[in-house]
Amino acid sequence: MAAYEDYYKLLGVSRNATEAEIKKTYRKLAMQYHPDRNPGDKSAEEKFKKINEAYAVLSDKEKRAQFDRFGSAGFHQRYTQEDIFRGFDVGDLFKDLGFGSEDIFNRAFGGARRGGSHGPGFGGRGRGAGYRAEDLFGGGGFGQEAYTPQGRDLSMDLTIDFMEAITGCEKKIAYIVDGARNEITVKIPRGISTGQKLRLSGKGERGASPAPGDLYVTLQVQEHPVFKREGDDILVEQEIKLSEALLGTTIEVPTVTGTSKIKVPPGIQSHTKLRLKGCGVHHFKGSGQGDEYVKILVQIPKHLTAQQKKLVEELAKEGF
Repeated sequence: MAAYEDYYKLLGVSRNATEAEIKKTYRKLAMQYHPDRNPGDKSAEEKFKKINEAYAVLSDKEKRAQFDRFGSAGFHQRYTQEDIFRGFDVGDLFKDLGFGSEDIFNRAFGGARRGGSHGPGFGGRGRGAGYRAEDLFGGGGFGQEAYTPQGRDLSMDLTIDFMEAITGCEKKIAYIVDGARNEITVKIPRGISTGQKLRLSGKGERGASPAPGDLYVTLQVQEHPVFKREGDDILVEQEIKLSEALLGTTIEVPTVTGTSKIKVPPGIQSHTKLRLKGCGVHHFKGSGQGDEYVKILVQIPKHLTAQQKKLVEELAKEGF
């Protein structure tokens, strides 16, 4: 499994740092590692790319929340490199630091130049418009060739139900592109979760550009009445009788693929979680799957029959 760095550690800030503190630290590091101040220093270039990636995530409330929730590895299962830099714009910030927006793109990133309009890509709000995250921070790193301009990217939300996200499915979607209605089938891979995006290459607008942009589909997964998802694990609640909690029992519980039996040990306490290994959600990327956790809830009867009350009183005399 790939090792992903902690963005908080990269910037040297605490996990509860404010936006202002994160920005202040980023400005300081950007000044320190900016390629113009470290000509020919490849380690500084690499550090500069990493702190930009960290700031692109931690300066965005939604991305930061996802990073805090899922951690480094889980976050990168949900966000591509292009997703990370989507909407990220530091044009004014670099001007404040004494570097023009042309400086940062033309010199620091090896001569990348302006292309067509790319919608919400890196610098996609006017300053440095047309630079794509994958061109600046992708495979080849610094010094890449200029790319062919593309049409505008499009984005849309798609809601699916809980089990469709677990098993994967296909959905027909319709949207307007270049003034016409377009209908396509989208394959939803199993294990996807709310907030994750699918990139449909070439399904965006063409406009006057020689190549169409892309369509980004953001998934919204509906809740389930029985199952609760926590990452790639599944949580279910199961009630048992007081006698079953005291003496132990075997119960049958629902899973996302059917049912499974699980042993409840004698003397179990209410709200204890029992694990069903490998009964969770298939990992969105890679093999394997999460687990299912069964939260045991012990029923305490509100009303007792005369016989039940008598038996409980007898138990009480025995120190129960």
